[in-house]
Amino acid sequence: MPTLSQLEYVLAVEKHRHFGKAADECNISQPTLSQQIQKLEDEVGMIIFDRLQKPILPTAEGQKFLEQAAIVLQEHRKLLHVANTQSKGISGEFHLGVIPTISSYLLPLFVETFSKKYPQVELYIEELKTETLIQELKNDRLDGVIMATPVSQGLKVHPLFYEHFYLYFSHGHPLLKKDLVRSQDLDGSEMWMLKDGNCFKDQIANFCSISKDHDAVFKNVHFQSGSLDTLRNLVQQSRGYTMIPALMAELMSNSERSKHVRGFEGPKPTREVSFIYRRDHWKLDVIDAIKNCVMDCLPECVSRVKTNAHQVLEIC
Repeated sequence: MPTLSQLEYVLAVEKHRHFGKAADECNISQPTLSQQIQKLEDEVGMIIFDRLQKPILPTAEGQKFLEQAAIVLQEHRKLLHVANTQSKGISGEFHLGVIPTISSYLLPLFVETFSKKYPQVELYIEELKTETLIQELKNDRLDGVIMATPVSQGLKVHPLFYEHFYLYFSHGHPLLKKDLVRSQDLDGSEMWMLKDGNCFKDQIANFCSISKDHDAVFKNVHFQSGSLDTLRNLVQQSRGYTMIPALMAELMSNSERSKHVRGFEGPKPTREVSFIYRRDHWKLDVIDAIKNCVMDCLPECVSRVKTNAHQVLEIC
């Protein structure tokens, strides 16, 4: 019968498509990993990996074996978690993923509180894009994610809060004379945006009726950022405007908000932020602990609002 270690080895190879990287993850030498996988293949009577492929790929029958191996290891981890919970309370490892446009402003609000309240939980946090988060969640490499919703992936979704977006203008911009700005007042050629492939960019462009291929702020400078903080600094030190989430605005000084930030008149672009996990996940005690900790630490600028009163955007 395959050992649990052997199952971990083949799943590591399937993850990395590389024996050397898999060995590093498993903290063993590559020859040892190769020998154990060869032994496993001999014992089960099948070739799990096609070693002639680059990168290494599972065979058709090997893919079915890997799928079942993942289930076996998942059930084993579930058994250990249940046993530990009975003796230690809320404890164990938890791998959490968060999208970049949320992590910078949400994590500082709750991580210290969570650390002190649940010292027996080893919380590993990764900042990843939406597409990667969903894939890692489905592959059971993440236990849960915090991201903008809705999603249509057959996952368990627990809304945490709704967050408005604001406009951040350069110093002296004419629209700063207004208390509230209409979307039709905005000039797309003045807007600094996140890079292509980010649904934040697509949804903001749709809300503001701006072409996703709009002209650059400076005609000979073509810049697309993955960071809202970078866009904010560009606007602050040059010209134009960008859009920022409420949690980001909350961390600014009153002086900066007064000089640079304005809200929207009429329907406000708003995102729903949720905690998402697999329907068959078992670490529900840790999931509830994280959700409750986040909710307890939220400032007044975000809340559970009636979505039918706002234009809710799926922003990443």
